[in-house]
Amino acid sequence: MVDLGGSLAVASKGLFATGVSTDLNVTYLNSGGRIGDLLRAEVTCDKWIVGKTLAYTSIRFMNNKDELVARGSHTKYVALAWKDENNIVEELSPKE
Repeated sequence: MVDLGGSLAVASKGLFATGVSTDLNVTYLNSGGRIGDLLRAEVTCDKWIVGKTLAYTSIRFMNNKDELVARGSHTKYVALAWKDENNIVEELSPKE
């Protein structure tokens, strides 16, 4: 889930190809519940600089009591992803 979440955070910035994982970490802090319980995930692209080579993401997992049960981080190598013609980075950039 950390891998998928990190990739979706990068994709949310407009990259069609989301790069290659260079580092992935997950820390389990509490029980997530029982089979069938839902977990909520919040993913953030923490560091994103146009033209650079790496994107840093973080993810938090909460149980149905809104308690933090796990957290993760994911670093992606995105230098080659910038060259994909299907990118929509400009369309998703904030307008001034």
